[in-house]
Amino acid sequence: MKLVALDIDGTIVPKESADGRGLPLPSGRTRRAIRALRRAGVAVVLATGRMYGGTAAVARVLGLDTPLICQQGCAIHDADGRLRHVYRIDAAIARDIAAFARSLGLPYEWFDPYRYVVSRPTPESALYARLSGVTPEYHPTPEALEFVPTGVGIISSSSEAPAIHRHLQALHGDALHLLDFPSVTVAVAPEANKGHALALVAADLGVDRQEVVAIGDNVNDAPMLAWAGLGLTLAHADRYARDAADDVIGEGEEDVARFLESLARQQRTR
Repeated sequence: MKLVALDIDGTIVPKESADGRGLPLPSGRTRRAIRALRRAGVAVVLATGRMYGGTAAVARVLGLDTPLICQQGCAIHDADGRLRHVYRIDAAIARDIAAFARSLGLPYEWFDPYRYVVSRPTPESALYARLSGVTPEYHPTPEALEFVPTGVGIISSSSEAPAIHRHLQALHGDALHLLDFPSVTVAVAPEANKGHALALVAADLGVDRQEVVAIGDNVNDAPMLAWAGLGLTLAHADRYARDAADDVIGEGEEDVARFLESLARQQRTR
């Protein structure tokens, strides 16, 4: 294996709650395992739903200088923040989604690689902004700010979200890639996913698909788990990640660190 792609939240750090406490960081064991992988000649890439700021903060802790896959694959940045690739949702479709959210009386988020705007504050938007290392902007009609987003998310509830997904799918079909988080339905461009982004990064690094390991636990990880030569998930993963993965490696972050240690040892003996 020459490349390991790691999700952050729920994979190498515990999932954060919306209670306002400080953000968890990768454990010392995970940091040492990643250093061992790098010494063994294996590249490590972060692939996350976070925006650049929150992703770069974790990359610095891990000592990584590889490209950063952010916003579910909507944006790929160099370690210094330079934008390598970006996939924006169709502007007219984005406005339609915003209008639909307003018709339901629901808050919605409108974001690109650098800005995160929400129609009104919610616990979900506060959490995402904190994870992403950005200051959220609030505007009753974010689309009026006139920037084309990489995605739009409708913030609802676990009971409302399935109907929202069905409506958007029926209205726009293959023109959207939809992500079902517990209380947020996120719409992005069809090619904006972690699998496509990981394929681009692997090509840039000269790594074949079969030489890639991907580890994640959520719906947004499913495309990269399916694309990688070896896709691994955790016991707490959602059904999308479990269906896409080749195997389950344990319960949480310590099991991920143990796997990375084992992989580093294997690489050193070759």
